[in-house]
Parts: sequence; structure tokens; C-alpha cells
Amino acid sequence: MMLTITSQEMKDVLYALFKKYEFTESKANLLADVFTQNTLYGINSHGINRVPYFIETVKKGIVKIDKEAKKVEAFGNIERWDGNQGSGIINAVTCTNRAIALAKKGGMGLVALRNTNHWMRGGYYGWQAANENCIAILFTNTKPNMPAWGGKENRIGNNPFVVSIPRKEGHIVLDMALSQFSFGKINDYKLKGEQLPYLGGWDEDHNLSRNPEKILKTEKGLPVGYWKGSAFSIVLDMIATLLSAGNSTYKIGLSEYETAISQIYLCIYPEIFPDKALQQTLLNEIINYTHDTAPNKDGKMTYYPGERSLNAMKHNIKDGMNVNAEIWQKVLSILKEQ
Repeated sequence: MMLTITSQEMKDVLYALFKKYEFTESKANLLADVFTQNTLYGINSHGINRVPYFIETVKKGIVKIDKEAKKVEAFGNIERWDGNQGSGIINAVTCTNRAIALAKKGGMGLVALRNTNHWMRGGYYGWQAANENCIAILFTNTKPNMPAWGGKENRIGNNPFVVSIPRKEGHIVLDMALSQFSFGKINDYKLKGEQLPYLGGWDEDHNLSRNPEKILKTEKGLPVGYWKGSAFSIVLDMIATLLSAGNSTYKIGLSEYETAISQIYLCIYPEIFPDKALQQTLLNEIINYTHDTAPNKDGKMTYYPGERSLNAMKHNIKDGMNVNAEIWQKVLSILKEQ
């Protein structure tokens, strides 16, 4: 069953919840905004659906509410930061802002972050950079939740990868896990009682499956592009680990919980070139060419990355956000707990 609520209602409830768990006023407000924005853009799997999980990590001390990211080393436009196992969301906003500042000063800026927690929806930080007129390339490693191609046991992460490009008519934002479906999205299908539209992972007999419950039970996702996604996962893990001097997917997997992960925040400031109008023209040329094609099914169309999220946001502002009633009641019950 689904409920329709406004973004302001959700933000007010979440702000009260995070204040209850002793986040400062500014941090509670930021957390509430990020979870609400993620839901507003139609990504419930990394918005409202993740709030109970986030609170559990706070209760268990995985997320340390009084800690935040700090710079530990600097090499020109490249910096290393330590997240000190604070909130992954707050650390991600901080490091994105720092990469933006470095890019605006020198054309490019890179922040490598270690010892942080789950950033929830990576696309949020892509939009954050694009709103500051920066191109961004962002990625994170994770615990092992996919087999390397040709193997049976989990050895690689579904390492989410984000690319954003500022555009006047609507930013381009690619936000993808390196599994065919993120585990949050698989859980979405489980909550709806639906099968995945495509193969998404392996069941206990190591057969590829579209059944979300079976895949969530094994936690064995299918890499995008099969062997290509497997290789992409490995090299992203290597770059994040090397540049941050942090934990690899292997080291993260040794812990009971997914924590102390490594991330990269790379921003480029295209306005260093004096042809801003030309840049927008070139982007629109590519988008118009992509749109200008016959659909393979009636009523369908092609989209540029981020276009559907932008459409969902506009719809949800106008008509309210659809959220799972069970999830919403769980959030309210956590708020009411003594």
C-alpha cells in the first residue's frame, strides 16, 4: 500500500527524528533535506526507505554522530580526507563542496575520502556539483556483494558511479550502481511484490534470477555488462583505495558491517573556458539527437541521464510523493519510541 505525502511533511518528520538522535540542528536539517530530496526525485530506495537502516547504524555506533570529515593531506588540487566514520551523507556533502572549491580555484579538484559511511544516493552530490556549474565524477567502494566474473563467491562491490554535467535546461546526472540493480532497488521490487524486469543476481543454487527475495537472501548481485561491470568495479575500488589510502572492498568485507569505506570526489569547472554558450549548444545537440528517434514501443521515448529523475521531481512537487505505507509507519514509530 502506498501513501501520498508532501516533501515538507517528510522533511519535518525526518528533522525531528534526527534531532531526537542528537544530531546538531544543522546536521539534522541537512540529513532531512537529503533523504527528502532523494525521495522527491523518485529514488525511494535511497531516500525514505533507507531511513530505518540509517537509524540502526546510528544506534549501533556505526555512524558516529559527533564525527565528520577532516582534511589530512594536500597535494595541490588533490586532497585526502578522513571521514572518521561520521555520517556518510554529511561527509559526502562536505567533500563535494571542497572538490567544487578546488575546481573553481584551479580548474579541477579531487578529494579522496576514507573511513566514511554509506552516502545513500550518490546522485544527490552530482546535482550538488552541477548546481555549482561543475562537472563531477564521483564513486565509492562497498562491501563485497557481487562475484567477480567467473567466480561463485562475492569478491567485488557494486561500487556506485556518478557523472554530472551542468546544463541550463536541466542537468545531466548519471547515477548507477555497478550491479544491474542496486540492492535498494531490488528491495523496492520486493516491497511491491514484483519480479525484476531483467536478471538481477544469483539465487542459492547459483542460478541467475529475477526474484528479489532470492537475490536479497544471497546478496549476490549481477554486474552490469557481465565481465565488463566486474572489471569496472575492480578498477574503481583500486582508485578509491589508492588515492584515499583507505579500505578496499576486501578490507570492508572483513567487518560485520559495511563501514569505513573509500570514495572519490572529482570536480571540473568548465567555465575556465570562455565558450560557455558553445558548451550548452554542444550538450543540447547530443540530447536532441538522442531524443530524435522512433521509440521501440508505443508510448516510450529515450531519455538523457537524470531526465526521468527531473520529471519525477516536478511531478512529486505538484502531486505529492508516493511512499510505502509500511516504511512510513516504521519511521513514525521510531520517532515515537521512548
